[in-house]
Amino acid sequence: MRTAAAGTTIIAEAGVNHNGDEDLAARLVEAAAEAGADAVKFQTFEPAEIAAPGAPNAEYQAHAGEREGQLAMLERLTLSRAALRRLWRRAGALGLEILSTPFDIGSARFLVEELGMGRIKVGSGELTNLPMIVDLARLGPPLMLSTGMADMEEVRDALDAVVFGALAERTTRPTLSALREAGRAPEASDIRARTVVFQCTTQYPAPVATANLRVIQAFAAEGVIPGYSDHTAGDETALAAAALGARVIEKHITLSRDLPGPDHRASMEPADFAAMVRRLRAVESALGDGDKRPAAVELGNRAVARRTLVAARDLEAGAPLTPDAVAVRRAGEGLAPADLWRLDGRPCRRAYAAGEIISRSELDA
Repeated sequence: MRTAAAGTTIIAEAGVNHNGDEDLAARLVEAAAEAGADAVKFQTFEPAEIAAPGAPNAEYQAHAGEREGQLAMLERLTLSRAALRRLWRRAGALGLEILSTPFDIGSARFLVEELGMGRIKVGSGELTNLPMIVDLARLGPPLMLSTGMADMEEVRDALDAVVFGALAERTTRPTLSALREAGRAPEASDIRARTVVFQCTTQYPAPVATANLRVIQAFAAEGVIPGYSDHTAGDETALAAAALGARVIEKHITLSRDLPGPDHRASMEPADFAAMVRRLRAVESALGDGDKRPAAVELGNRAVARRTLVAARDLEAGAPLTPDAVAVRRAGEGLAPADLWRLDGRPCRRAYAAGEIISRSELDA
């Protein structure tokens, strides 16, 4: 991805907000680039590989007007492979990384082997589809796991499936015990270290109070790259996620929240997305590198704001530099207040006027 390893990668989740229209998809790619995102992401699937005939829509989809059933909805929201090829070229021309979440292994192979996709996103609904995660991990690129609806044990099982798929011979039969054994292998930490795990709440839009952003820190403790897939209406949780250490942030983008389709109302329009990107970059800049040191802009203020040792009254040469003879005041650069203890009543080398800075030479042996 385009940002530095320590930075925050921002993914504009176009998802199915193209409504099956290639031209609309291309405009979403352009909007993501103009907004300053690092990547734009779609979804790639064979509808019959996802939903059985008669599978109902989710409640949020029904509220968005999707009532014909999942299969019919997915068929309407599919982009052809030829269209995806053109979108890949368009994103490349704009200097934008393009990703697409596969929902079946055939789509994943197409994305990786024919389009050269560099990372594979696993949607929240597939987190417990461990056989598919093993197959995806065997394709080679790093995985990004979304964890909506999951508990930590399910997340760990999914990570073990990633490790097993990356390390085990293809002839090794996957079982839960084999996955967990692979997760304890010495090489497992390297696989986890390149795997993104997103905190996510699977509701569209998700109430802010359900974000549970401290899970981001729990994921970091698991040795993965922590991320946040944001389904809330504003950008507050995304900003907080960045402050808590999320290194990849994903947010839905749409050209208009008034468009028909299941995800538009839980998405962010381009102007708001661009404003979020600017705010995230400000948070990223404010986080710094964790090395406590004075900022360059502070250095000129130290002599003004910090205290130094001065003569509490007029002192003759040879007068003892005792606590009653030395005061701690703002006066410019000089001895630090703690140097009072080192003076320890020794006679001063020269005379001082009241308020004059005690010379550093008074500490010479």
